[in-house]
Amino acid sequence: MRTKVCNPSSRGAPLQKLGVTLLAGLLIQAAGGGALAAPKDIALPGDAAHPESITATADGTLYVSNFAGGGVTRIKPGATSGEVWIVPGAFETRSTFGVLADEASGTLWVCSNDLSALGIKGPSDVKGAALKGFDLKTGAGKVSASFPVSPAICNDIAIGPDGAAYVTNTLGPQILRLKPGSQTLEIWKSDPLFAPAGKEAGLDGIAFGTDGNLYVDTFTTAELFRIDVKDGQAGAVTPLTPSRPLVLADGLRPLGDGSFLLAEGGGRLDRVTFSGDTAKVEVLRDGIAGGVTGATKVGATAFITVGQLAVITDPARKGSKPDLPFRVLAVPLGSP
Repeated sequence: MRTKVCNPSSRGAPLQKLGVTLLAGLLIQAAGGGALAAPKDIALPGDAAHPESITATADGTLYVSNFAGGGVTRIKPGATSGEVWIVPGAFETRSTFGVLADEASGTLWVCSNDLSALGIKGPSDVKGAALKGFDLKTGAGKVSASFPVSPAICNDIAIGPDGAAYVTNTLGPQILRLKPGSQTLEIWKSDPLFAPAGKEAGLDGIAFGTDGNLYVDTFTTAELFRIDVKDGQAGAVTPLTPSRPLVLADGLRPLGDGSFLLAEGGGRLDRVTFSGDTAKVEVLRDGIAGGVTGATKVGATAFITVGQLAVITDPARKGSKPDLPFRVLAVPLGSP
């Protein structure tokens, strides 16, 4: 009987080919074409971008404000750098703070502020604080609502179940509301808890939870609050106890699963989950130089802004150059 001798090299060829194919696929994904590609940081234009807030639309387009120079930068999906989309000073804007994409109404909401008292001139001479609305497709201005209180800084924005825009006043203990179709802000909730005696108010981040209630934080005192909401009306304000101390609480954005992204000016990005009168704080990224000012979610990635605000707000550092290039940082969140 003749024994058939197999050629090991010919027998292994199909397996070898399969291995090469799989490896090639993994390399392509890692290079940016698939699910294994790590999210990349994104450069912001200019040497004085100082981003204060960030928002995203469903297609992954990002919008970033500018604390000092004003205007709004747009970052298209997959882009490695941003472009100025709303030019500084457009539609009588000044320094820009909170930005929020409201796709239901086709509006990009933008907080505009006069920071001349801080020695920050901004791109125009418009006085006071205002909530501005721009068309999400064209960038044209369509809503302008000045703050009816003074002093005021329009800090951040949330859209309620009623379609109204809710905004925080950093210089007063008020949350204001702009009803759909209106051009006039009204005081929706004012409470001494937001500004204890001897402390700055500092209302900052704001977001609605899946429970229908409104959650806010304060920057300087880094406190968290829940405002009960029923039929669009504000109810009791409840201080919430975090599982660890916060440092300069800033932007607050819902993740859609009942938890929130929380930016800390102290250099952290957190996931916060509220339960009763407590808040579980999970650190997603720590040690971020320059301070985190805002956060938003696109798929399984959080994009955060690093303001580097000390070089323009700290008298000891005014006039100095930023420590790092201005950019949006990408932080993986896991499964979307």
